[in-house]
Amino acid sequence: MLKKINRLKKKRDFESVFNKGAGIKESFLYFKFIANNLEYSRFGIVVGKKVSNKAVQRNKIKRIIRRALKIQMAELKKNIDAVLVVLPQKTLPGPDEVAGSIGKIFLKISRVKNRNQ
Repeated sequence: MLKKINRLKKKRDFESVFNKGAGIKESFLYFKFIANNLEYSRFGIVVGKKVSNKAVQRNKIKRIIRRALKIQMAELKKNIDAVLVVLPQKTLPGPDEVAGSIGKIFLKISRVKNRNQ
């Protein structure tokens, strides 16, 4: 579970990320993010009904993503607001697949940061 300060909750925060943020696609994840002026990063997760009609499976995917984010958050050197959108695919992603995709996304974000400096 992510700490309370690391969660995006408000509708306006989600909207600002979707409207102003940059996007990165990695296999079954679409990652939208913008820089924030806080000392920490915040994340929101979106798993639609197109991924699975069953709420149990959608919530399971969210738990897997939250766990992977919590583990890999230390690698992210940039303070961002981000929304992870899970894209539909034939099979549901496993924990290893999720962790690998999030790791690749964080690596791409750090490359973007280095180019902008």
